[in-house]
Amino acid sequence: MKKTMMMITVALITAVVTMSSGVSAHDRTKGRGTGPVVYVQSQGLFYDSIVLADLPAHGNFQQLRPGEGPSGLLTEFGPGDVGYLGGRWWVDANANGFMDEDDVYFLCPLLGPGRTELLD
Repeated sequence: MKKTMMMITVALITAVVTMSSGVSAHDRTKGRGTGPVVYVQSQGLFYDSIVLADLPAHGNFQQLRPGEGPSGLLTEFGPGDVGYLGGRWWVDANANGFMDEDDVYFLCPLLGPGRTELLD
């Protein structure tokens, strides 16, 4: 469990560093919290999120790609889309292109409504 939480932390730190280097600094105090912001590619919207728990590698998961997209966290589907799994994410930690025991699995729901811009 410590390994999984450590990997989630590393993934989120990577996303924050990427976001701050590629986009002007954002004051998250104007949003709904200090959690990560996920960009949903199919909708063109940003969603606030909150990391709730690490999960065992059983069941269906949607890929979350740190270091990509305008917010530093990218996924294909969001709330209301077929394919959105309610915030059950996997991060391809070993970069082999498929889900396996070395990847990270966690619960991090997207908080609506989505918005078209990152907060300034």
